[in-house]
Amino acid sequence: MELRPGNAGANTVADHVRVLAAALAQIPHSSQAKILIRVDGAGATHGLLEHLEALNTARRTVRYSVGWKMTDADERAIAKLPEGTWETSLKQNGDLQEGYFVAELSDLNTRDGWPQGMRLIVRRVKPSGRQLGKLTAFEKKTGWRYSITATNIRHMWGIAGSHQSQFLDALHRSHAGVEDRVRTNKAMGLHNLPSKSWEMNRGWMLGANLAADLDAWVRLLALHDIDDLADAEPDTMRFRLYHLPARLTTHARRRWLRIDSTWPWAMAFTTCWQRLTDLPAVT
Repeated sequence: MELRPGNAGANTVADHVRVLAAALAQIPHSSQAKILIRVDGAGATHGLLEHLEALNTARRTVRYSVGWKMTDADERAIAKLPEGTWETSLKQNGDLQEGYFVAELSDLNTRDGWPQGMRLIVRRVKPSGRQLGKLTAFEKKTGWRYSITATNIRHMWGIAGSHQSQFLDALHRSHAGVEDRVRTNKAMGLHNLPSKSWEMNRGWMLGANLAADLDAWVRLLALHDIDDLADAEPDTMRFRLYHLPARLTTHARRRWLRIDSTWPWAMAFTTCWQRLTDLPAVT
C-alpha cells in the first residue's frame, strides 16, 4: 500500500508499476517462477499491460487478469455473440452460478495496440435496482449488465479447464477480496489519517498495515479451524482475543498469565498462543 495525494489519478501507470515492483520483491525466490497478477479496472492501460508482458522471462511466467472499461466497440462485439455461446458462470467452489453467464469475446473484438494474445472474457448479469441508473443504452436495450476481463492466460499447466472462460471469470472475481481487506484495514486505523504531515501519515499507514498483516497471519496460522474467529472482523478480534481479561504475575522466577476461567474464548486464546509459540524460528 502506498500513500498518494488526494488528486492522484486512478490510472497512473508509474504508481502501478512501483507498487507492483514492491509486491514482487516480497515474494520468496522459490515462488517466483509462476506469478498471477490481478488488477481492477484501473489496470487496463497500455503501459501496465506492456510492463506485465515484459516481466516474462525464460525463468518466470507472469499471467495477469485485469478489469476492462467497456467501449462502444466492445458492445458491438457483444451484440454479435450467438445466444448459444453464453455459459453459466461458476462460483468460487466450482458450483454453477445460476442467472450469471460468461462468454469469450476475443475473436469478435479487434485489440489493435494491445498485447498480442490478450483475451477478453465478458460476463452478464441482470442489473440490480441500484445499477439501473448506470446502464448504457445498449445494456438497457438488452436487459443485461456487462463487465469484461482482459487476460493473457491461455492455459495453466496442471489445472484442468483453466483455458475456459468460466474458469477465468471465477479466477478474476476472487480478486474482490482485496476490497474487503481495504475495508478491514480502515478498521485498523486507516479510516482517518491523523495529521497534516505527509511523513507522519506515511508512518501511520505503515503501522496500520503491520497491524492488519499480524491480524491476518494470526488467523491463518493459529485460528484457521476455529469457526467464529477464522474469518473474524477486527472489532471481533479485539473484543474476543486482543483485549484479554487476564493478569500477568510473577512466581518462582517465572511469569504467569492468569486468564479468567469464565471468559468464553479462553480455550481459543490458549490454543492460538500454543500454535504460535510452536512455530519454528525464522532463520
